[in-house]
Amino acid sequence: MSVDLRLYLIRHGETEWSRSGQHTGRSDIPLTGHGEDEARALASCFRDISFSAVLTSPKQRARRTCELAGLGSVARIEPDLAEWDYGEYEGKRSADIREARPGWMIFRDGCPGGETPAQIADRADRVIARFSGMHGNVAAFSHGQFSCVLATRWIGLPIIEARHFSLDPASLSVLGYNPDHPETAVIALWNSIPAAPPGDQQNGQRAV
Repeated sequence: MSVDLRLYLIRHGETEWSRSGQHTGRSDIPLTGHGEDEARALASCFRDISFSAVLTSPKQRARRTCELAGLGSVARIEPDLAEWDYGEYEGKRSADIREARPGWMIFRDGCPGGETPAQIADRADRVIARFSGMHGNVAAFSHGQFSCVLATRWIGLPIIEARHFSLDPASLSVLGYNPDHPETAVIALWNSIPAAPPGDQQNGQRAV
């Protein structure tokens, strides 16, 4: 564990499926034009930050967000930052899934043909173990539900508690440690969104 580690966790910008609420795991779909504007707005958050490492999911929506945020030239691919594998639920909305499976909740039930909650928690734990040997500021560009799992496991909670977290597209969160109690992992910032670029107020973004 490195107590000076600050993990800047960034969800990718808007895609057609994030806008419609469809589960997007293996599908490699691009950002919308609005999603690219959201990603560019993130650059202002990183202007004065020196990163010791920049990691990104291999999916183009995360890589493009990283690039437009100004960090693409120093980024390296981390396959374990990919989104949950939704199996048979790929492309489906939660409401549609619950019509056939009332009460379904991904953090408890997982996805048929995809990853189980235990598997996704193990993957998040692997990522955290890699981060634990790093120092300084680290940026990680990832996805909505995997990032919620990562934050949940960061503070030592069981994966079911990820149901209490949500992330907007192109949001910034910061995970770290309490400087007065370095054994205690904390969520220092959650789901913060930079100000929209001039003329782009589609989602009423708030300032970081």
